Amino acid sequence: MLKTRVITAICCLLPLIAAVWFDEPLPWFTILVAIWGLLAAFEFYRMVAASEAAPLTYFGMLWILFFIITPHFDYDFLPSLLLTSAVVLSLICMVLRKQREKAFTGWVWTVAGILYIGFLLSYLVALRLEAGKGWVFLALFATFGCDIAAFLFGRALGRHRMAPRISPKKTWEGAVAGVFGSVIVSVVVVSLFNLPLGYGQAVLLGFLVSIFAQFGDLVESLLKRNVGVKESGRLMPGHGGLLDRMDSVVFAGVVVYFYYVFVVL
Repeated sequence: MLKTRVITAICCLLPLIAAVWFDEPLPWFTILVAIWGLLAAFEFYRMVAASEAAPLTYFGMLWILFFIITPHFDYDFLPSLLLTSAVVLSLICMVLRKQREKAFTGWVWTVAGILYIGFLLSYLVALRLEAGKGWVFLALFATFGCDIAAFLFGRALGRHRMAPRISPKKTWEGAVAGVFGSVIVSVVVVSLFNLPLGYGQAVLLGFLVSIFAQFGDLVESLLKRNVGVKESGRLMPGHGGLLDRMDSVVFAGVVVYFYYVFVVL
């Protein structure tokens, strides 16, 4: 399984690096995030439909796409417009739908998917457009450093379970290792890309990324436990589905974006 995870990670990492690095003639990173978000959304709504009330899958996927591309349009009212239309139009669709049973549960899951996937992924796109590729690499690789360190040290040294009712395999030893992994990668990326951060800030940001990334991982574990599945999909052998790989990254993207906006600018 470890060999499969490594091969899959390498195969996915190369196009991801290329998409972040090159932004001409097309916004490759936005295109990649849009594809990633739509596939993750399909996994999300399929999981929910199997155990809960049926959501508005294609409506949700369309609004997720709208949110992802929103940072490319310089209109402050767009996020509010999208959120309002997502709530109102999805309720209207529920009224017009033939299926009446658990209609509001289906509506809640529809809007939850739009916010969890589309709204949060839009911060990664905004980070690339406003801050540049170095900051996106910081968010991504600090998260990957956290995940890898937590996985390896958790398997080797983990004895104390962190959240047994949510994710039984996660340990406090792995979580601490994840913090160190994220901090080390953060310092390296800041140095490589000459980002306007001192080493203290790099350590702080790496720490924040690790904490929020691990909470993001727990959130998705809780979601899967609630809907009764082990993995969101099988598109990434050894890793599960695209939703499984999105969980910690979107939280990290939000943290790095707001750190850049409120501390660095």
